[in-house]
Amino acid sequence: MWLFLVSDALTFTALILSYAFVRVSSPAWPRPFDFSPGILFATLMTFVLLTSSLTMATAVGAMREGRRGVAAAWIAATIACGALFIALHLTEWRHLIAQGVTPAANPWGVPLFGAVFFGLTGLHMAHVASGIVYLTILGAGVRPGRFSAEDVEVGGLYWHFVDLVWMFLFPLLYLTAVKP
Repeated sequence: MWLFLVSDALTFTALILSYAFVRVSSPAWPRPFDFSPGILFATLMTFVLLTSSLTMATAVGAMREGRRGVAAAWIAATIACGALFIALHLTEWRHLIAQGVTPAANPWGVPLFGAVFFGLTGLHMAHVASGIVYLTILGAGVRPGRFSAEDVEVGGLYWHFVDLVWMFLFPLLYLTAVKP
């Protein structure tokens, strides 16, 4: 898992640095997000994802203590938070698409904005969705004893990595794009 996370971290690092370069080199980069509701909505998504890290950490702790049923319940809570994050993000995507933002264009100027925004957030959502599948398999096998505490901890590593990536994307994509 560590090797996978390092390689994935390199991928996200390259994409984030590319985004930063494009953003800084484009003086007309759009600032599409109003504080309310745009930034508040993204903050809610961030809160949901951070809550999922707490529930995953609690699942790992319960599994270390041998409380399999409790661990399975906390994994289920983590899955629910991940699904809520995706639902919120898709709601935001629908809102942006309704405003005319697509991967090929946007109404505020630089067409690359849509491609970068949907590309980075879409890749992150794909990781969250993959994590949900992974945790669903893990959670289903915890209670009957098919997985160990170490297996749950490895699942937690992946989930925390996905949350950490969002902690970089949130300020870069949202907080620096607030309308003045």
